[in-house]
Amino acid sequence: MNDDQNTNQNSGTFYSSGFTVGGDSSGSSSTPTPPTPPSPPVQNPPTPPSPAPVVQPVVAPVQPVQAIQPVQAPVQVQPVVAAPAQPNPPTPPAPPSPPAPPMAGMMGDDDFGGPAEPKGDPNYKFGDKMQEFKTSIVIPAHSISFDENKFLNLLAGSISLTKDEKKKIVDSIPKLRQDQVDELMRIFEEEREKFLELSGKHSTQLKKLEDQHAADWKDLEIAYKAAEKSSEDANKAEEIRKQLGL
Repeated sequence: MNDDQNTNQNSGTFYSSGFTVGGDSSGSSSTPTPPTPPSPPVQNPPTPPSPAPVVQPVVAPVQPVQAIQPVQAPVQVQPVVAAPAQPNPPTPPAPPSPPAPPMAGMMGDDDFGGPAEPKGDPNYKFGDKMQEFKTSIVIPAHSISFDENKFLNLLAGSISLTKDEKKKIVDSIPKLRQDQVDELMRIFEEEREKFLELSGKHSTQLKKLEDQHAADWKDLEIAYKAAEKSSEDANKAEEIRKQLGL
């Protein structure tokens, strides 16, 4: 035992191996109290790992498959082209009704309720001057069959139609049917026969009417000649323009 141990014994205190021994004044010693052993660390049992959450696969709702509609070829709409309107041919003039004697209500005689007119030419016959009738008027081209000279003779000698009505009949011949032309000729012949029967009693008035309608027909001939010349001049002017390249 070294000096330090001796010293500690003398002072009543002895340290050995980490133990403290206390002395008292009586010199008696007590059993040393062993140190409290350190508490072992509490070992917590390892927490088991939480099970991984079960991930539910997200399943997109299945859309019902719609049947594929067949592709319809586009329908091509053909434009409707209106057929050109066909011009309606002018309505031919209605055949004139058999004319009433022009003396009725004007001349007056026993047949019409008044005094008879003064005696005229006893040799006069209605329509005689038409026997040598000639005219420059030409009927337009047509597709029916009839005596054109006779038709013009009867038409020009009619005293029941005006000058304009006669011109309208001539111009409408290409549009008339065969039966319409035949009916016109029948009416004109019947008219001439009726006035011929009245020639003895109404010669003066009938001769006056014949002269008036003969003058009207001359006016028609002049009008047709002027229209024909105007058409010829227009055709010549057109030919000159073509020659000049205009």
